[in-house]
Amino acid sequence: MGSHLKRVGLVPALLAVVVSILLSACGDDAQQTSSGNASTAASPSLGPDQREPELVVDVLVEGLSNPWDLAQAPDGAIIFDQRGGGLSAYLPDGSVRRIEADFGDLFANGETGLMGLVLDPGFAENRRFFTCQGFSGGDGDIRVISWEMAADYAAATRLADPLVAGLPLTSGRHGGCRLRFDAEGALRIGTGDAATGSNAQDLTSLGGKTLRVDPDTGQPWPDNPFLGDAQANPLIYTYGHRNVQGLALRPGTGDMYSAEHGPDIDDEVNLLIAAANYGWNPVGDDPGDYNESVPMTDPAIDGAQPAVWSSGEPTIATSGSTFLDGETWGGYDGLLLIGLLAGEGILALQLGENGELISASRLPGFDGTYGRIRTVQLGNDGSLYVTTSNGDGSDVLLRVTPQL
Repeated sequence: MGSHLKRVGLVPALLAVVVSILLSACGDDAQQTSSGNASTAASPSLGPDQREPELVVDVLVEGLSNPWDLAQAPDGAIIFDQRGGGLSAYLPDGSVRRIEADFGDLFANGETGLMGLVLDPGFAENRRFFTCQGFSGGDGDIRVISWEMAADYAAATRLADPLVAGLPLTSGRHGGCRLRFDAEGALRIGTGDAATGSNAQDLTSLGGKTLRVDPDTGQPWPDNPFLGDAQANPLIYTYGHRNVQGLALRPGTGDMYSAEHGPDIDDEVNLLIAAANYGWNPVGDDPGDYNESVPMTDPAIDGAQPAVWSSGEPTIATSGSTFLDGETWGGYDGLLLIGLLAGEGILALQLGENGELISASRLPGFDGTYGRIRTVQLGNDGSLYVTTSNGDGSDVLLRVTPQL
């Protein structure tokens, strides 16, 4: 693992042409919602006084293997994990420190391992943070664990172990598992269906769901929609998901958006609404089937919530997501960014006030340049931080800084 800086100044006018060509190659089907065709664009729709920023990319750390998630601490340190195990910090002085932590019970196989990571909103005072991982003990499941970070980032100690358990685990396929805080201070957890057909629609299973949890106790948030329902797990906030890979809170609102993988069609971005069913139901005639030929949002399900955006065919493997926020982003301010694994880039969605899709484009400079993008996350300093997911020690942690 090493730290290396690479500055890339990108000319917006040229990039707009490049992105336009790439979007044209994707075809109209790559920009659809469940409600029909959506607008496509080489770049977001700009107001008369808005400009696209130049993007300066710094390679902060290289030599990584599948870094899955990251968070910036109030002091500027970037904490990140790797799916095969291990925590590290990129410190403000440019050095990289391995954080000693116990991952002796980690299940890491296929898509599952050490995954989501988020800092407590009170991290500056309590040094608490949360991770999500496959658990190798017992029959195996996926668990959320809370930790305390040492002041010097040398070590982390488990606090609640686990905070939440029982997220389903099979081979490691469709393990989820993204963690983010919402505007009320609840911990949101996006889960996968563990490639088990019945999980997404089963309200007693935590698979194929988003959960809303008290970060202090692991108990249901007080106004969760299924509290008091004997036929449902009270941690559940939404259901009918396939494999939630991204969660993003829209600044200035309470709106949380998810990004999830579709089968061969229709990766989705969804606005999460309490108790809503997002329509994934891959059960055939045999309850043990995993029938991936069904629609991602099945219209046969009464009240199935349509996606804000869906990929159409082929899928591009949407992953971590974040909103850009701040005047320094110019015409990109307010965009919802989503990392693309198979698509090897960063999707940029421009949304209206009520979450309606205005345009979909690609963030300039990332189409194939760095390979598979796992996580995009806006930092406290206003920069965008990005991890790649190419494996074999070839991955990097990037910082993207806008310049107007």
